[in-house]
Amino acid sequence: MTAVPALKVENAAKRFGDTPALAGASLTLEAGEWLALLGPNGAGKTTLVRSLVERVRLDSGTLEIFGQRLDGSAAAARTSGRLGLVPQEIALYPLLTAAENLRLWGELSGAESLGERIEWALEWIGLEGRRHDRVATFSGGMKRRLNIACGILHRPDVVLLDEPTVGVDPQSRERIWEMLGELRSAGAALLLTTHQLDEAQKVADRIVIFDHGRDVASGTFQQLVEETVGPGRRVTLRLAAPIAAPGGFELDGSTLRGSLADLAEELPGLLERVAMAGGRVLDVEIEAPSLQAVFIHLTGRELRE
Repeated sequence: MTAVPALKVENAAKRFGDTPALAGASLTLEAGEWLALLGPNGAGKTTLVRSLVERVRLDSGTLEIFGQRLDGSAAAARTSGRLGLVPQEIALYPLLTAAENLRLWGELSGAESLGERIEWALEWIGLEGRRHDRVATFSGGMKRRLNIACGILHRPDVVLLDEPTVGVDPQSRERIWEMLGELRSAGAALLLTTHQLDEAQKVADRIVIFDHGRDVASGTFQQLVEETVGPGRRVTLRLAAPIAAPGGFELDGSTLRGSLADLAEELPGLLERVAMAGGRVLDVEIEAPSLQAVFIHLTGRELRE
């Protein structure tokens, strides 16, 4: 038998006045999986996250956590305790200390053994030495780490992460990804929304792309590449002087650009043809397929507001 998904969304629809935020979106998050939910601004990602924690009520569609529907009932309320939310907005009280914020959010979420959990969280986020300092004195990265800890003190089985690294420096971002990886290794299922496509490509087991309120693609990074831009490598040769472009390549000044399906087999032949045409290669740049290329292929280049 197939295991029950940690999270299942089917045909979710929600309108705000005349504006559709969700238009039949569906996705499944398996237990212990790290799923990246991507999409342009206004694609419906945040609306879906808010509906999962019942801050937004869907017009239609179903939401389930471990097979139990989230429908406002008492049973659903108990089940929703298995969810943890890390919002995009910093949900901390600036005049309270780190430890006081953890205690407050731990009590609200019903965390057990709260004293032990607070000690664990302060060490986990690297703020044990700042436990008595007010949050107003913290850097953006420190606030982000504390924000995450406040959302998972009750040991949720599913963690919803809405842009958890927005606005932080590279060092803090790296530590946050490490922290989230530790949660996943401990058995939590993670649903991540982010605009950091390169990082989503590295950390996610699977990717779902939303556009105009619905899911338009789903799969591993490699599956999405195969279905969209293809696995070929983009090759750029910078030459000492212009030459006649080999077949399948374009010349822009002294720069030759094109794609190779099999790099190991085709690149030596390309370099040989360039040399036979009198070209001298100054530099070679090889670009592998990226999640950004897949994303643009599926959602287009126009700006979204």
